[in-house]
Amino acid sequence: MDKNFYVHPSAYVDEPCEIGANSKIWHFCHVMKNAQIGQGTSLGQNVFVANDVKIGNNVKIQNNVSVYAGVELEDDVFCGPSCVFTNVINPRSQIVRHDSYQHTLVRRGTTIGANATIVCGATLGRYSFIGAGAVVRGDVPDYALMLGVPAVRKGWMSRHGHRLPTPDANGMMLCPESGWRYQEIEPGLLRCLDWPEDEALLLKEDS
Repeated sequence: MDKNFYVHPSAYVDEPCEIGANSKIWHFCHVMKNAQIGQGTSLGQNVFVANDVKIGNNVKIQNNVSVYAGVELEDDVFCGPSCVFTNVINPRSQIVRHDSYQHTLVRRGTTIGANATIVCGATLGRYSFIGAGAVVRGDVPDYALMLGVPAVRKGWMSRHGHRLPTPDANGMMLCPESGWRYQEIEPGLLRCLDWPEDEALLLKEDS
């Protein structure tokens, strides 16, 4: 590997694996072989990354998180301290289920709060926000704010990380930081009207 990234002396990185430029792997981490980690990604203290896991660019994984086989994190994902992923829906110590790992996909820009649990097999939509301690048991829409046990949608979050207000008379919700407009184009489906990537998705869905 071209080591244009940082690995703390207490961490273990098994080879072969791919780690992008300017990524940082801090104290007591373990990255197993064939893992793929993008550029500018940070693994906090005591993070475990399993074989064949894919982690994108600019991902921030806080302390004490295990990213097990079957989990994929896209770009710009934030994993809060001690959040939990699983990869088997019905684990038993006596039964080996290595061939039963379910795929969990965390889409671009998602935030997972501290101590939240993501039950395997779910897809977390782009820029969704999983509150601290929530337990997610199924797919999550783009921009959804998920709270509770089990987690349910309690509102919408902007791309910039703000809870969106009640829609105005025209059905618009404005991000207080960016001023970008959001609209629920159908029940449970939110789109940002001021972001070209969302516009491209809408055109693709309509075609």
